[in-house]
Amino acid sequence: MEGSVMEDLKGSEAWRIFRIISEFTEGFEKLGTLPFAISIFGSARTQPGDAAYQATEQLACRLAEEGFAVISGGGPGIMEAANKGARTGGGKSVGLNIMLPQEQTPNPYQNLSLDFRYFFVRKVMFVKYSMGYVCMPGGFGTLDEFFESLTLMQTHKTFPMPLVLYGSEFWGGLLDWIRNYVLKYGLITAEDLDLIKLTDDVEEIVAIMKYHRDWKAHQVEIARSQQLP
Repeated sequence: MEGSVMEDLKGSEAWRIFRIISEFTEGFEKLGTLPFAISIFGSARTQPGDAAYQATEQLACRLAEEGFAVISGGGPGIMEAANKGARTGGGKSVGLNIMLPQEQTPNPYQNLSLDFRYFFVRKVMFVKYSMGYVCMPGGFGTLDEFFESLTLMQTHKTFPMPLVLYGSEFWGGLLDWIRNYVLKYGLITAEDLDLIKLTDDVEEIVAIMKYHRDWKAHQVEIARSQQLP
């Protein structure tokens, strides 16, 4: 009896590999043709009347007007504002939805929607298909995305990209703590902090992303020219 239970568990683990592969495959196929894209993170609990919600909607609309795709986690709150703004701006509005024990309800403003069972597959899609991150006020999930992207850039596991925190009142204390303790004790370098930009200005974020897009496009042209016979 005990042996058969163990065999069932092993079989379940083996089939999980195929589910993971299928999520990667679908993500690569559906997102591979996106234009330059910006991911916007933030709390699912933010209400439409909140200033952060309104700023997110405005930002996403402006990014879409400038030709960017906007990627969110696909749920309510800041995610909804991001998709709503992108759709209003006439751009590609992408939602990377996650299946949770307490069901996340996808917002209705996505024109490209994917569903993920595994957080780590979803994270790969955010990193692979984004050329910039914006973190609005949020909870553990937002902090997770912020620190993960920061770590990947610090360790050169991904190319540098703009990592912008919106809201000095919300994020300022965290950055002060990092400077006063993490940096002070020599656990990071001062250059690591250069990876982070803090602002309260939506148009500044748009300008940062446009500058990085132009720089990236220029680098691609240089690489192509060097490959010519």
